[in-house]
Amino acid sequence: MGAMAFDDLPRMVLHDAAIDHNIALMSAFCERSGMLLAPHAKTHLSRELCDRQLAAGAWGLTAATTSQVRTLVGFGASRILHANVLVDAAAIDFVAETFLGADSRLDYLCYVDSLAGLDLLERRLDEWGQEERGLDERGPAKRLRVLVEVGFEGGRTGVRRAADARQLAHAVAASTRLELAGVAGYEGLMPTGSGAHPDAARGMLAGIRNLVTYLHEQQFFADVPVVTAGGSSYFDLVAEELGPDAFDFDVLSVLRSGCYLTHDHGVYERTSPFGATPRLQPAGAFVPAFELLASVLSAPEPGLVIAGFGRREVPTDDRLPVVLGSLDDGTGGADGADGAALDTSGWVVTGVNDHHAYLRVPADTVVAPGTVLRFGISHPCGAFDRWRSIPLVDDAYAVVGQVSPAL
Repeated sequence: MGAMAFDDLPRMVLHDAAIDHNIALMSAFCERSGMLLAPHAKTHLSRELCDRQLAAGAWGLTAATTSQVRTLVGFGASRILHANVLVDAAAIDFVAETFLGADSRLDYLCYVDSLAGLDLLERRLDEWGQEERGLDERGPAKRLRVLVEVGFEGGRTGVRRAADARQLAHAVAASTRLELAGVAGYEGLMPTGSGAHPDAARGMLAGIRNLVTYLHEQQFFADVPVVTAGGSSYFDLVAEELGPDAFDFDVLSVLRSGCYLTHDHGVYERTSPFGATPRLQPAGAFVPAFELLASVLSAPEPGLVIAGFGRREVPTDDRLPVVLGSLDDGTGGADGADGAALDTSGWVVTGVNDHHAYLRVPADTVVAPGTVLRFGISHPCGAFDRWRSIPLVDDAYAVVGQVSPAL
């Protein structure tokens, strides 16, 4: 593909070299720590990026919804970690049909976090295959592999108390429809304090480790247990607390990080072990891959510039985009009125409408309409949600590929 004309702005682009760099850095970390990686594919839900992650050695792919699971099956994924509880009848039927047949070679895991949820799964699986489907036998051929999910007070799903988690695991182990495959949790939403990690995250992860050890001693696991946690912010702590070196028996320690792939200029630059303040050795840093290109529409008053993008083009749930600089598109539009390179230091995005952004700039700023500016974003998931097609560009902004999120 040739150079991009940027004749349809605003435009979100992804830097191909940054994605390669981030994949390699995460792969090296996993190899050093003994962790496996099942990237959270909901971040991008792109066949192109899933293929790159799997080619780099990913153990599997993670999904959050049954719709995403369906999409990953369509991509040809052979192992899917469904990081959620399964409660809808149609979803349970789909899982039974797709993964639990005698001839299925696909590996699927989901969560269970309550006795009521376990009972729901057992009843639906037991009913599956009745006469309305023209089958003689009750239930699917294979048992559903589940992970007991551990949560925390005020959090999302997940068992709150250790005693309840043990009771639930006992019930799963006794089930004829389910198989206890391991334990899961998510530390990323725990209340943060002044340190590098959420205050109570280490205790939560230790609780997961203790539960896995107890269940191993009870011989409840049918195979090597899966132990999984870890988003893109605190996977260093997860590796320390739940990595293979934390156990004296074999485990499959699986990270579910997703946003590491593109990183960002916001939440993950602040919190990632390979962000602005690296916490891992050897030292390394992820490179933000996302960049929004947008034109200056107007400078209607001193100290104010209006740019041509808004909340319909960029995520704003964490914070507003940051100004990275200007883009010289060959027309001179990225220069100041006197021909000098445009200095955007101190420029701040202060607000957005649907398709307009407000930039606070020095009062003496002179900038021409049509000047193309470069912006960094925060929270990659929200960026992928807004674009059906995102060009991959090289360092010269020539288009070298395309990413097509399955919205």
